[in-house]
Amino acid sequence: MINKFLNQTNFTSTEDFSEHYKENVPDNFNFAYDVVDEWAKTSPNKNALCWVNDKGEHLNITYKELKEKSDQAASFFQQQGITKSDMVMLILKRRYQFWYAIIGLHKIGAIAIPATHLLTKKDIVYRNNAANIKAIISVDDDVVLSHIDESMGDSPSVNIKICCGKTDKPGWVDFEEGLRNAPHFTRPQHANNNDDVMLLYFTSGTTGEPKMVIHNYLYPLAHIITAKYWHNLHENSLHLTVADTGWGKAVWGKLYGQMIVGAEIMVYDHEKFDPAEMLELIANYKITSFCAPPTVYRFLIKEDLTKYDLSSLEYVTTAGEALNPSVFDAFQDATGLMIREAFGQTETTATIITFPWMKSIPGSMGVPNPTYDIDLIDSDGRSVEDGETGEVIFRTDKTIPLGLFMGYYKDEEMTRSVYSNNVYRTGDMAWRDENGYFWFEGRTDDVIKSSGYRIGPFEVESAILTHPAVVECAVTGVPDEVRGQIIKATIVLNAKFKHLDKDKLIKEIQNHTKKVTAPYKYPRIIEFVEELPKTISGKIKRAEIRRIKS
Repeated sequence: MINKFLNQTNFTSTEDFSEHYKENVPDNFNFAYDVVDEWAKTSPNKNALCWVNDKGEHLNITYKELKEKSDQAASFFQQQGITKSDMVMLILKRRYQFWYAIIGLHKIGAIAIPATHLLTKKDIVYRNNAANIKAIISVDDDVVLSHIDESMGDSPSVNIKICCGKTDKPGWVDFEEGLRNAPHFTRPQHANNNDDVMLLYFTSGTTGEPKMVIHNYLYPLAHIITAKYWHNLHENSLHLTVADTGWGKAVWGKLYGQMIVGAEIMVYDHEKFDPAEMLELIANYKITSFCAPPTVYRFLIKEDLTKYDLSSLEYVTTAGEALNPSVFDAFQDATGLMIREAFGQTETTATIITFPWMKSIPGSMGVPNPTYDIDLIDSDGRSVEDGETGEVIFRTDKTIPLGLFMGYYKDEEMTRSVYSNNVYRTGDMAWRDENGYFWFEGRTDDVIKSSGYRIGPFEVESAILTHPAVVECAVTGVPDEVRGQIIKATIVLNAKFKHLDKDKLIKEIQNHTKKVTAPYKYPRIIEFVEELPKTISGKIKRAEIRRIKS
């Protein structure tokens, strides 16, 4: 399948990749027809998904079945009055119906809006009205269904509610029954153009209301790089990405690129993350490729990994936040595998990558994806030298990469604030070493300026997290008359250390930090808290911490 879309598929170096990687972009490309249905035609019995849940249920879904179910979903949606360009929100956790629904929506040209089940009534009302949502497809979770029902009085655009499962709540249409009774589906004569909106995500920004990121129908092709040249997948891979379908990371790791490459997608539908259960899953199902945020790896390495047969694992990756070198080292010591990092945003695909032909360096994001014209600039717009910190930007005067967003839906001013004059500003700070590797420093607002030094919070957090008393940590800058700013660490303690004398523990953590990193980076202020303020997606709200006076 991948050979349809690339002139060359195997590369030996970043230079080789940069020179020879080229996508063949079809007219009116539609992932549902050109990938899913094509697999169903050429390899109908090939497994697309292996779905299991924490109740012991198991389901293998072939491409033949996925085509049939997505056809039924497309027909059912048409019956409900959903048509091309209609907005449909999907709140489906990790249920297998997500794949039927999103592929079915692609088939009729409707716009899919994946969303988390953690949304409250207020969150849902905002999204319904901001995107003019017409239909919501939800899991059969009473709390989620209640929040949706409570939002209806303030959501005039929504007139269709579809439930994946049984519910006694009035006004809900049964998705499974709808599939069973759907008439034969006929492909629309013209489902989409390449530049039509296919997907919309609400970003979970740490300040302000969520922004609406839109991607067109070519976006799945950009994830060939995600699957083939970051996850390093092949047709015999069984790949598990730890992500709820409500987040952008799900289509990065559980849909587009994986299916184009031909890997089988592992889906573990669980309510509560348990590291031991995750390790048992890898061992029992012989998972070959694994991708998870650094937080998951932090929990995994606290388990006795010798109890689990992880020999099936060929490749492991991470993204979502910067990876602490201590976690990298501990996992490699236990498994022999190097965790390979990548960087990207909801607005993009993977833009800085540790490619398979490269050495993975603990703490580094990797090197630029050559399909993006990436630079680091200072506040004056000057390209910075190696070793200098700058903002990560993309230039699009020569070409616009397939994975770059179309803009923020219905917000031209917000779009122009980050993307204008052929420059997209990520808002993320990094520095480049002499070998071309990029190192994450933090968001532009997070970088601390103290006594003439520019200090990224991540490097300090990484040092502090190596102390056994620290479970979580957020580093921010505090105004200081002498130094401009001083470093503050807001820390969640390991339960075993909570009874210790706090003043002594503060001194111990400060001295520890001075030994692990440059002494001037140690936190002069340390505050212990029960939990850190976070967004729905788990990102630390440093702006909120900065507003709290020490």
